[in-house]
Amino acid sequence: MTSVSHQDLALRLRDAYTQGVVAPLRDGLDPVDVAGAYAVQEINTRFWVEQGRRIVGRKAGLTAKAVQVQLGVDQPDFGVLFDDMCVADGGILAAGSCIQPKAEAEIAFVLGADLPSADTTPEQVAAAVATVHAAIEIVDSRIADWKITFADTVADNGSSAFFVLADEGKPLPGLDLWSAGMVMQINGETVSLGAGAAALGHPLNAAAWLARTLAERGEPLKAGDVLLAGALGPMVAINPGDRVEAFVGGIGSCSFTYAKA
Repeated sequence: MTSVSHQDLALRLRDAYTQGVVAPLRDGLDPVDVAGAYAVQEINTRFWVEQGRRIVGRKAGLTAKAVQVQLGVDQPDFGVLFDDMCVADGGILAAGSCIQPKAEAEIAFVLGADLPSADTTPEQVAAAVATVHAAIEIVDSRIADWKITFADTVADNGSSAFFVLADEGKPLPGLDLWSAGMVMQINGETVSLGAGAAALGHPLNAAAWLARTLAERGEPLKAGDVLLAGALGPMVAINPGDRVEAFVGGIGSCSFTYAKA
């Protein structure tokens, strides 16, 4: 039995951004309480929107089957992307902006049309995509030592923090997203390798899952939204002073520097 309200958990997570990490949310959420975890996320999303933050898209997480097995779930998750989470390609992210950050390379879509249907297919997503970008997501957990369950990461906005989109986007037709190879480097050293197939078998599969899920919740993806389709390889911890670069074959590259404090 849990004893702490969703409102209290949401406040705890908001406070963690400035006061430091908190213990896993076991006193208020069962590790696989999907509905409860999204309820906490939604409380904080509404709070931040009321504070003036603007939603610019969504991120898909837990798109790798191995990670789902690790957390004891059979589905991905999602988090909200706000305008102030975007770091310019080649730009600088202040070290004090994160608590225990990690970077992962992804493929991102910018939509040119709405995706209102709860039955959205990968083909319909493809038709709605305006541009495809190489991307880096900087994930960060407000849960101590990344000791997260599915409920912890969902409540914590998908363990999100910041993201980088390549300045140059490409039209989708002609791109091979499935076999697109990914290399992520930190300070010139290769630290993560992967391919487009890592994201639910294909990045468009991940995007379609996200579109269906959000439509069912009455929050459909819209033209102009940024959609991060999930990690293409292992996430890697970053430290102040690190320069992180992601290269995605046939699509492009992007980078940022995690500035020294």
